[in-house]
Amino acid sequence: MARAVKQGQGLKILVTLASLVILITGLKMAEGFFVPVLLAFFIATVSFPITHFLRTHRVPRSLAVLITVMVDFAFLIGLVIIAISLVGDLQEKWEVKYRDLSYRKVQAAEDWAVSVLDEWEVENSREEVRKYVTADLLQQLREIKVEDIVDMSTNLVGRVASFFGTAFVVLIITVFMLTEARMFGRRLNAICEARGPNIQRMLSATKDIQRFLGIKTVVSLATGFLAGFLCWAADLDFYVLWGILAYALNYIPVVGSVIAGVPPAILALLLYGWPSAIAVAVGYTAINVFLGNFVEPMMMGHRFGMSTLVVIVSVMFWGWVWGPVGMLLAVPIMMMLKVVLDNSYEYRWLAIAISKERQPTNEANEIRGAVEAADDVQLPGGTAPEGGGSSQ
Repeated sequence: MARAVKQGQGLKILVTLASLVILITGLKMAEGFFVPVLLAFFIATVSFPITHFLRTHRVPRSLAVLITVMVDFAFLIGLVIIAISLVGDLQEKWEVKYRDLSYRKVQAAEDWAVSVLDEWEVENSREEVRKYVTADLLQQLREIKVEDIVDMSTNLVGRVASFFGTAFVVLIITVFMLTEARMFGRRLNAICEARGPNIQRMLSATKDIQRFLGIKTVVSLATGFLAGFLCWAADLDFYVLWGILAYALNYIPVVGSVIAGVPPAILALLLYGWPSAIAVAVGYTAINVFLGNFVEPMMMGHRFGMSTLVVIVSVMFWGWVWGPVGMLLAVPIMMMLKVVLDNSYEYRWLAIAISKERQPTNEANEIRGAVEAADDVQLPGGTAPEGGGSSQ
């Protein structure tokens, strides 16, 4: 009997793993469908407070949704246009200024390495350094031409055009999501009366996700502003571009902040040397440590905390599934999954497993409060009596 039970459990695990493989394959193949829907959900969730604010001031629903969508896409399109324009200017400056600076910096580093090796009495030190360190880099710097930059611009514009090719679909889905958001809550009783599933917890999960995305957007805006101000204070060119880059990449945890700080640090190195580059790198680190480790957790609370390892793995996984868009949406997707699991009785343990630390669940807190109110009994920390009875 016990052997049959173990065989059944093993078969269940195999079926579960096979289902996961099929699900992941389907998600990767259906990228063209899921990415616009998730982008629309992301935009609608972040911007719903605007619609709600307009509705509370007696603005008609259709007009409130139209104004919200116009504000959203005007902001996004404005950022993209400014970024493309600044990238073009950056490419022009590379041709007339930055490439020569890069070439001289590499040669200076080569001379320093040769002097160190000469002190160690290494024979043919310059030839060895150039052979193993600087030859490829100097050759690449020489071969970068205007035609290559034009091709890079064309490729970038092509990708942006391809992205905005789906903008109409995202726009339509966003409009309907904003229009149906409030009415969806009114249908809950009708769904229950029709013997449908109880989705009250899902509505609560949606509110939690909205709060998370709103806080993340505010923190990202603050990160972009502070990063741009830092680059302006360091007298770096294109500080607006670096601020936009820091804002966009802040949605990618851990990796995004590092990537956003690399170009300004390199530019500071080319223009002013190592002290300025180190100062810029330290400034970026301070901004991300302060906002990411103090401000953001304080605003979100423990409910939204996720293990750092889970965050990094999720960024890698969704980046593999859906590319850069998947990396941007990795944390919102994991937060959606975490909140859904946290609101599920059967799978709440998975939400605890991916959390940063063990926290009492909502249901445990509700039971604890009910028992304390009824019996005035002090319960041991973090546990609740089964069945809602007294702990005596």
